[in-house]
Amino acid sequence: MDGGAGGGGTLSEVYQSAKRLLLRTRDALERLERLECSATAAAAAAGGLDSPELSASIRRDVVQIQSLCIEMDRLWRFLGAKSQRDLWRRKVEQVAEEAESLKVSLDKYSSRNQQKMMEAKERAELLGRANGDSAHVLSIFDEEAQAMQSARNSSRMLEESYATGVAILSKYSEQRERLKKAQRRALDILNTVGLSNSVLKLIERRHHVDKWIKYAGMILTLIILYAFWRWTR
Repeated sequence: MDGGAGGGGTLSEVYQSAKRLLLRTRDALERLERLECSATAAAAAAGGLDSPELSASIRRDVVQIQSLCIEMDRLWRFLGAKSQRDLWRRKVEQVAEEAESLKVSLDKYSSRNQQKMMEAKERAELLGRANGDSAHVLSIFDEEAQAMQSARNSSRMLEESYATGVAILSKYSEQRERLKKAQRRALDILNTVGLSNSVLKLIERRHHVDKWIKYAGMILTLIILYAFWRWTR
């Protein structure tokens, strides 16, 4: 049993999507590191994207993987068997750890790249003082720095959206647990005083309505996050 369907499909489907994204992101990061080692523009063009664009694309994929982890973390909690819940919890944690590792590697690359641009700009300024012909070189480095800053700003916005989504879904999960406990206590009390089955069924129907309202809120949150992610691309 893979769990109920959510905004992105069953638990297995979401997991497979996350694994495919991980593979694509890992390959893109390796290509980015090869571009970093390359000294020619032709080698960069062979990668299909220049470094700032590829870096921004990788960061968007990492954020999307983290969003899928939120969805999987919600779905595995609905599994019936404890052994299945434990298995999927470990799988989700593994995907989340790999995504975090990719993010750390990308952050290190960005830091190295920024340092190299600063050093190259300083060298160009020194050469400019010597021969007065570095304006074009400096403009190239300024454009590169602006592109990297834009990518970092987009990354910060995506990470803030991801953190907001985590907080909202965590709150929904806590509310669900509280509602379940309250329902069990209410049913115990009603059974004790001997109320009719019709009253119990009415309470049960109300619980299902509240549950669907909660699911609708979760799905709406995921749709908003996805729309924001598409907008930033």
